[in-house]
Amino acid sequence: MKKSALMGKVNQLKPNQIVITPNEDIDLARISKLANGSVPQVRLEFVDNRKISPDQRGKIFALINDLCNFTGDLPDEWEKRFKWMTARTFNLPDYSLSDCSVTVGSYTILTILNFMFEEGIPFKTRTWDSIPDDYPKQRMAIMRRLCVICGKPGADLAHYQAIGRRSRSKVDHRKFWFMSLCRKHHTEQHTIGIREFIAKYHIKPVRLEGADLIKLGVMTASRIKELDEEEKS
Repeated sequence: MKKSALMGKVNQLKPNQIVITPNEDIDLARISKLANGSVPQVRLEFVDNRKISPDQRGKIFALINDLCNFTGDLPDEWEKRFKWMTARTFNLPDYSLSDCSVTVGSYTILTILNFMFEEGIPFKTRTWDSIPDDYPKQRMAIMRRLCVICGKPGADLAHYQAIGRRSRSKVDHRKFWFMSLCRKHHTEQHTIGIREFIAKYHIKPVRLEGADLIKLGVMTASRIKELDEEEKS
């Protein structure tokens, strides 16, 4: 179904009400046609007028340099490739890393992170530490068994909540929160306690879906089906 897009200015912004003046006249007949007898629905997107920060650019080029140190390729070529991948993934026009928005800068970092995780390209510790918490770093680390703190491979899948004496094969792990920790940091977590550990490293544990837990070997498809059937009965 073809959709219409309008640009406009926000005249009034409240938690439960937004008043917008469009930049052009609204084609009411077309809106009615698109709604097809239902109440018209809209998707609101705010333009990000913030310019990419030096910190974001620094992260982008630190990641690219780590990749090139691993592959032997030229940074300029990967910069072009990642901008193309980002634009294609997020439906963006061509952009420059010198004056794009903060949002586009974030999309670029996310694109590079996804690629490096998928290809198993290692990070330097300083680069890993510079990845901000608002990226899905924890889930990426879990799915590839990397320590979320130092990036070391072969990490343990650690529960945020203690399972205790319960059988791991019996519990529904979809209800638990996880983090991936190398043996050193996992031992530290048990030594100092979970709350102090989380506060020290600013970790944000995440919940995993059934498909992820099956892929990680934590649960089986048959066990998930059993649990779902028990919940329905």
